[in-house]
Order: sequence, then structure tokens, then C-alpha cells
Amino acid sequence: MKIKGHKLICRLLLVSMFHLVTVVPVAAFTIGEERTLGEKLLYTVRSSFDIIEDPDISQYINKIGHDVLEVTGVQYFDFHFFVINNREFNAFAAPSGLLFFHSGLIGAMESEDELVSVIAHEIGHIVKRHLAARMETGKYSSMTSLGLAIAAIAFGGAAAPALLTGALATGQSMNLHYSRLHEEEADLLAYGWMKDLHRDTGGQVKMLESMRKIARYRSDRLPQYLLTHPNPEARLHYIEALIDSESYQKGEKSPSPDDFDFLRFKYRILSQLKNMTNLKASLASIIADNRSSEFSKIMARYGLSQICKNESDYELALEHLQEVIDYFPHKNILSVDKGVIQFEERQYIKARKTLESALHQNSSDMYATFTLGKLMYSIGRLTEAESYLRTVTYHMPEYSQAYFELGKIASNKNQAGLSLYYLGKYYLYEGRLKLAEMNFKKVLRESKTSESIIAKSKELLKKIKKLQK
Repeated sequence: MKIKGHKLICRLLLVSMFHLVTVVPVAAFTIGEERTLGEKLLYTVRSSFDIIEDPDISQYINKIGHDVLEVTGVQYFDFHFFVINNREFNAFAAPSGLLFFHSGLIGAMESEDELVSVIAHEIGHIVKRHLAARMETGKYSSMTSLGLAIAAIAFGGAAAPALLTGALATGQSMNLHYSRLHEEEADLLAYGWMKDLHRDTGGQVKMLESMRKIARYRSDRLPQYLLTHPNPEARLHYIEALIDSESYQKGEKSPSPDDFDFLRFKYRILSQLKNMTNLKASLASIIADNRSSEFSKIMARYGLSQICKNESDYELALEHLQEVIDYFPHKNILSVDKGVIQFEERQYIKARKTLESALHQNSSDMYATFTLGKLMYSIGRLTEAESYLRTVTYHMPEYSQAYFELGKIASNKNQAGLSLYYLGKYYLYEGRLKLAEMNFKKVLRESKTSESIIAKSKELLKKIKKLQK
């Protein structure tokens, strides 16, 4: 169970990172130190936030992120992109190429170009090592303090408040936001990369306009993203000046079929938020509005299909989804969506046929592969289930739910050591290090466990020990 106190402390830790903005040479804060801190922070965030790691959502945002990285040149870090299930209008870049986007921010976007502009901007901060520069103030105190704060979040207990107080102390007199120079550098890089990707730089303008609107009408409680990324008005004028020479015409831009993947991603995410009343009303309004394009109406129906699925109204979910499939008969991912609904409705024969057909069309679709793994387990085909799930762990080695399912299969096969090993990996990638450590230690006490699994467990115990330092 995720603990509310942990969430609060983690949020404060992340805010504290943005306190340290004094710009000094970044060389003293080494690449190695940044990697170490980033790795620790990743496990902390996993344990404290509700990260949406559905295979299709994870594959989509990482694909978009790595598309941007293709034009940025050689990087120091392996970048990873995550979606946090939270209504806040927020995103943050953490040390060593970790980027997190709240569902509230994604919900405010209308096109893939807007998403690309934000991702590119955040990558720009990491490429220019703005984070390292801001965390350089009092090198040892900031490194040690942030390390203590991470330990406090990871392990909790009575010491957590005192450790956090010490961690925040170095930032109390600092500003809360990136400098104007940092923001201009990141905006300029994002603008250039969008052009290199042949993206519409109007998406960057649209995102800044949204930020300006929120800044004007929510001045009493600005979202964290506008505190750490200030001055949307000035930034908007700066970007508009850059694209004046390209004769960019401002105005409302309707979603186009090119945004199918983005809107599917957006509605999949928003349908997982609690209390769908407002989203349902918004989608129904789009469908009823004569000014809405046919594409917008169809994608609104897709959103309704996902809400109905999550509310276990499978008949209506399939009814909405079928209209989307009829409009886009060649979108293979919609067949996966259909198979998932059929599986959740326990129509196993239909679901298997639908998902196997979809996977035949796209063997790299991990959403279909993972669902087929769960389906095969449900009908007692354990060997086939294991094969599908191992494929998922090969392509998505940090996807915790796949290890949980593999653990169940190993348990059913009376492979106690292997089951404990998979359960340990599940807890590890959930950020629950104590439980992971406990399970890996149990593996070592199982006499029938293979030497390979014992060796892997020992290596992971070393990793956990390093993360706990």
C-alpha cells in the first residue's frame, strides 16, 4: 500500500531540487554522481507515486521521447519517460534523464505536437545540465541531503521528518524556479529539435498559450509546473518571434487524424483517473456539438469506451469501440483494445482470437502480449502464459506487473524459489526495496532453486544495498 506521508515527502523532495538554482560550473557535479542520484530517485518515485505503466502507454511516451533524442546528438544518460496518474498540471525532469509527466498536464494538451514540445523542453534542461548546475550549490550538503531525503522516503519511520528538514535546509533561501536563461535555452533547443523532426512548432506556441491562460486564471494557486517553469508570457513572445519568419498563422487548430495515437494515449490515461463525471460530460459534449469534426467525435467515443471498460460496463464499452473500429478499420491497436475488453468480460475464446490476430499483425505490441499472457494463465495454459510474459520482460525489463504474473505461474508449478525471485523483482520495480530484499534473501534459502536464479538474486541484493546507501 502506498503511504500518503511518503507521497508528501517525495513531492517536497522534488520541489527541493528546484530550489537549488544558483548557476555555478557543473563539472564538479559529475555524470556518475548524477546517475547514482537519478537511480535512487527513480525507485523512490515508484514507491511514492501512482505511475501508469500499462505497456501501450509506456511504449508510446518512450517512443515519442526517443524520437526527440534521435535529433539531440549523443547523450550522457539513458532517458526514461513516465506518466504519473495525478490531476496536477505538472511535469518534472529528474537527474540522469528521468522525465515524469502528470496526467493533468497531458489532459490539457490537444495534439501530439504539444506533447513533443514539452518533452523536448524537459530534455533541453537535462542536455544543458541545468539540473546539475542548480544542485551544485553546496555540493556535499546537497548531495548528502538529497540522499538522506531519499532514504527517509524509502524507509520511512520516525527519522523521516528530521532527515527531510536537513535536506531542505540548503534550499530555503534559494529561488523556486529555473532562471530566465535556462528557460530560453530549453525553449530554443525544443524549437530547433521540433523543426528537425518536421513537427509543427505551433504546438510549442499552443502549449505556452495554455500555460499563460492557467497562470492568469489560477494566480492564487499556481501549478508546480508554472512555479518551476515561470514566465509563460515572455516565453510565448520569444517563440513567436522565432517563428514569425515562417509566417506561422495563429488560430484554433482542430485535431487531425495524425493525432490518433496521441488522443488514444490521452484518453487511455484520463480514463484511469478517479471520478469520471467531468470527463464523461466533456466527451458527450464533443459528440453532441455540430462544430466538432467527425474525427473528434470518433475519438470522444474511444474515450467513452475506456471509461465504460473501467466501470465494467463491457457491453457499452464494446459498442462505443466498434464505432471507432468501423471508422479506423486498419488501426490494429483498436483490435487489441477490443481483445482487452473481451478478456476482462471473461469472453476468453473471443479475446484469444482477437488478440492473437492483432499480435500477428504487430508482434512488437506488448499490450496484446501481456494480456495474452494473463489470458493463458486464466485458462490454465501455464507454459504459453509464461512464454508471453517472458517476452514482455525482455522488451520491458522494468515492468513490475509482468513479474507478478510470472510469480503466480511459478507458484502454480511448485517452483518456490523462482516464484520468490519474480516476486522480488515485482517489489523492486514497484520501489518497495525492503520487500524485494526479503524475497531475494528467501530465494537463497530455497534448496531446489537453480544456480542461475540464486546468482541473479545475489546480484539484485547488491543492487538494493547500493540503492540504500
